[in-house]
Amino acid sequence: MLYSQEIDGCLDAAIGGAGVSDAELEGALNETAPILDRLRAHHEKGEMSLLSLPYARDDLPALVALAGQLREDFCHLILLGTGGSSLGGRAVIGLRGHPLALAQGGIELHFLDNADPHSVEGVLAAVDLSKTAFLVISKSGSTPETLAQTLLCLQAVRVALSDAAAARHFYAITEPGESPLRRLADRFGFFVLDHDPGLGGRYSVFSAVGMLPGLVVGLDAEALRAGAAQVLDRAVGASSPADCPPALGAAIAVALLRHHAVDIGVVMPYADRLASFGFWYRQLWAESLGKGGTGITPISALGTVDQHSQLQLYLDGPCNKMFSLVCFDDPVASVSIDPDLAGHAGLDYLDGRSMSDLVAAEARATGEALVETGRPTRLFRINAIDEPVLGALMMHFMVEVMVTARLLGVNPFTQPAVERSKALARRYLTEMPKP
Repeated sequence: MLYSQEIDGCLDAAIGGAGVSDAELEGALNETAPILDRLRAHHEKGEMSLLSLPYARDDLPALVALAGQLREDFCHLILLGTGGSSLGGRAVIGLRGHPLALAQGGIELHFLDNADPHSVEGVLAAVDLSKTAFLVISKSGSTPETLAQTLLCLQAVRVALSDAAAARHFYAITEPGESPLRRLADRFGFFVLDHDPGLGGRYSVFSAVGMLPGLVVGLDAEALRAGAAQVLDRAVGASSPADCPPALGAAIAVALLRHHAVDIGVVMPYADRLASFGFWYRQLWAESLGKGGTGITPISALGTVDQHSQLQLYLDGPCNKMFSLVCFDDPVASVSIDPDLAGHAGLDYLDGRSMSDLVAAEARATGEALVETGRPTRLFRINAIDEPVLGALMMHFMVEVMVTARLLGVNPFTQPAVERSKALARRYLTEMPKP
């Protein structure tokens, strides 16, 4: 497997009364059996795009060609989208590491996913619009924030270049049918890719929504999907729920919620390249589970930095959190610290060590400290940070959240509560006096 999941730190044998007992775990696991049966049936019949995309390959040549065209024709790609339209792509290109490393690929990506006018205006002022493309992503084609950003960007291109330039500089991903984004695309000649109407934004990372940004920076979309497929194959082929890692994770989370009032889930990867993965997880968990007065509040943390900002609370605050540490066992050590320099500073413990050694030691120490203080802690161990591993982790959490939702009696694919705030925002915009 591309990762391993260790749950011993969530059990009462390791952490005492705060942990899940054998009976509690068995009860929750037994409940997952019919859920997995339904998942297996959907998978076999190809009824859910989410479960079919990891095996799809026929769409990739066109996406590869489009990504190559964008790299060849432009120096900047501005991605306009929010929530699931942005977070998946951010997590994927996070594999490239620091933004300076991304810029070496020949094209710079800029995500404008928050409706902040200073960000939009600042980016537009900083780039050469003649060398800039815009990728607008909105499943419904009616997301107000994304549409407002699109109109401002389109306005800037029309002023700096021409009306006709929009056809060359704007691309869109949206579902078929009538929508404001489709009307704009028709009027100005945007290149449009269809968004599957049956695929929710937070589950869309293996579609063009996540694959196209990844391909633009030179990542392997087929390998990402292959990693996800490996997790799905194991999940639907498991002889029992205990042999299905996502079902086991869901059973642990629900048993902790039911019997120990653990209603917060912290995901803490120990690598900058997985930082955006943590934000992607946060949306997936929050929108899928937070319904009808139930749910598990997700927190995204990052090792080692959040050992210096959140660990005090985690170790000595309320025992209401389940921790999932993602630990990278790097087989290729990074540059070692010069023993002479370490000696001058009196840092013998760093003599000849590398940053990889430091991170590994701190991840181990944090995990053990959490267990010692009775905090439910599971470990995900990976030996690479690449496309297959990221695809596997994403599919693990997608299946885990779907199973968790069904155990809690909620639909993982809806988000009804947010519609009220959207309606109010449109109303207040309508009522504002015109300038």
